[in-house]
Amino acid sequence: MRGEPTFLGVDVGTSVVKAVVFDGGGRALAVRGRELPLSHGPGGAVEQDLGDLMRSLAEVVRAVVAESGRTPSLLALTGQGDGCWLTDADHHPVRPGMSWLDGRAAGILHSWEEDGVPEAVYRANGTRMFPGTAAPLLAWLAEHEPETLDRAATAGYCKDAVFGRLTGVRATDPSDSSMPFGDGSGRGYSDTVLSLTGLDDHRHLLPPVHTLPEGPLSAEGAALLGLPEGLPVSSGPFDFPACAVGAGVEADGDALMIIGTTLGCLVRTDRLDTGGEPAGFHIATGDRWLRAMPAMVGTASVDWLLSTLRMDVDELGASLAESDPGAGGVEVLPYLATSGERAPFVDPRARGQISGVRLTTSRHDLVRGVCEGLAYAARHCFETAGLSGRLLVCGGGSRSLPWLQVFADVLGTPLATARAPEVGARGAVLTAAGDRVDRRAWTAPSAVVEPEPARASRYEDGYARYLDHLSAARALWPDEHETRRSTPA
Repeated sequence: MRGEPTFLGVDVGTSVVKAVVFDGGGRALAVRGRELPLSHGPGGAVEQDLGDLMRSLAEVVRAVVAESGRTPSLLALTGQGDGCWLTDADHHPVRPGMSWLDGRAAGILHSWEEDGVPEAVYRANGTRMFPGTAAPLLAWLAEHEPETLDRAATAGYCKDAVFGRLTGVRATDPSDSSMPFGDGSGRGYSDTVLSLTGLDDHRHLLPPVHTLPEGPLSAEGAALLGLPEGLPVSSGPFDFPACAVGAGVEADGDALMIIGTTLGCLVRTDRLDTGGEPAGFHIATGDRWLRAMPAMVGTASVDWLLSTLRMDVDELGASLAESDPGAGGVEVLPYLATSGERAPFVDPRARGQISGVRLTTSRHDLVRGVCEGLAYAARHCFETAGLSGRLLVCGGGSRSLPWLQVFADVLGTPLATARAPEVGARGAVLTAAGDRVDRRAWTAPSAVVEPEPARASRYEDGYARYLDHLSAARALWPDEHETRRSTPA
C-alpha cells in the first residue's frame, strides 16, 4: 500500500471546497471540506473572493494529505460552472468572481429575449442562457465596469482561475468552453454568438481550449498547498460532467441525476441537438455530449417545506412512510426558486403550487406531495433529454432511500447510487488518470433501488396530471417585468 500511487481530487463548489485522497482502487483515504462564503450585494450581486477561496483550498489539501500520510501522484481539479472570474496576466483576480447565482444581468438577458438572442444562441450551440451565464455577465461588466475588463487578461470559470493560480497556465476545457460561447464543435468559440451578444471586442479574454488542461504545480502553488513543485495538475471537466464521469455514465443514453439544492439531470448522447424548446444546455465531453437539464427545483424545495412545518430533515424518511403513494390527493408543482425555472423549460415567472388539500390532509401528505412533485419534474427533464439507458444518482438527496424509492417508482427505472464519497472529485481524478486506474472498479455503484411495479399505474396517472397542471399554471404566472412597470412609485 505504501508504494501504491494515490490521487488528489479537489472540487471547488459554490458553498464548499472539498479535497479527497484516493488510493489506486478508488477508496477514499481522507476527505475534508471547508465552507466558502458568498457575498451578496445590491441588484442581485453574488460574488466570491478568489484569495479566500485559495486559502480554504490550501487548508483542505494540506489536511487530507497529512491524514492520508501520502504524497499524491497528481492533483485533479473540478468546480462550479457558469459565472465569470476575471484574472490578470499573472492569474490574480482583478475583481471578485461573479457566481452563477449572480442576478445583476437579468435586465440585459430580458432585453436580449425581446430581440431573440437567447434562442439564436441555443440554435448555435445548445446553451440556453440565464443571468448567471458568462455572456450576460460579461455584457454587464462591459456596461458597468469597462475599466475592470481593461485590466483583465482572462474571463474564465472558477476552476480555470484556480488552475491558473496553481500552474501559471491560461486554459479552459471543452465542458466550460462549449457554453455559452461554443461553436458547436466542443473545440472553439463561435463568432456568431459573440456577435449576437455584442461581445466581439472581448473575445481575447476567453482562454484557449484544451482537451484537458494540464501543467506542473508552480513554486507559488507548491508553497500554498505544501506539495512538491512540478506535481502534475489537471483542470476539468466542471462539476456536472465530472460527476457523470465519477458516477460511471459511459454509454449513450446513460444518465445521471444529481439530487442537490437544484436537480441536475444529464443524459449522454453522441450528437448536439439544438432543436425543440430551448432549455438546459449541451456539454462537450470529448467526442460525446451531455444533454443537461439543470432544473432549479431540488432539495431546497423539500428543505423549505420541512422548515415551514418545523420538521427536521432526518424526519423525511419516516414522514414518507406515513403517507401512501398519491399523497392523499395532494399534488405539487415544486417551482419555488425565486429565479424561476430553466429546465426542461425556461420561465423566470415560474411559481410553486400545492393543490388537492383538504381538512384531512396531514403534514406527511404535504411532504410526500413535494417529493413526488420533484420526481415528476425529474421525469419531465429526462423525457426531454432522451434517457434510454442506465440511471445513476448522487447528491445529498440520494442519501434518503425512501425518497429514492419515490424517484424510482415515478421514473419507472432502477436507480444505481454512485460510489461515494465526492463523486465530482472522483470524476476529475478519473479524467486525469486515464488508464492508470480501473474505471469500472472506481465507479461500481454502492446500491440499486428498484421501482415497485404495483405503483406504476398510479404514478402514470399522476405524471399526466402533473403535466396538465403545469400547462394550466404557466398561463397564469405573472410577468415580473410587467408587474414592476405597472406598480406605482
